Amino acid sequence: MADFPVLKTGAVAQYPAERTRQFSTVVCEFVGGGEQRFPQFAQALHRWEIRLALLDELELMRLEEFFVEQAGAAGSFVFTDPWDGTEYEDCSFEGDDVELVFAGNGDGRMSLVIRENF
Repeated sequence: MADFPVLKTGAVAQYPAERTRQFSTVVCEFVGGGEQRFPQFAQALHRWEIRLALLDELELMRLEEFFVEQAGAAGSFVFTDPWDGTEYEDCSFEGDDVELVFAGNGDGRMSLVIRENF
């Protein structure tokens, strides 16, 4: 499985970045009015919003190639959490579109959302 590419600084994200955890509960309602609740996921799933700026052309190209290789949201890869260094073995891009902006030498920008799969 492929690893999410790191920047030339060795980081996978820049500030500001956001990390959230998602929980899901299934509720079964019975005819008699009772309910039964249970977790849909075995554990909380993670989601990262990564905004990258001041990228050079090579970094931007490498990230774009990785996105294309993963076929957008269809692919699966290893992502290292920038907050605690934990490797999540099964992650995907949240969408099939990515916007890349290259405004000049050393001024590339992009924004990605990565989610942990269950």
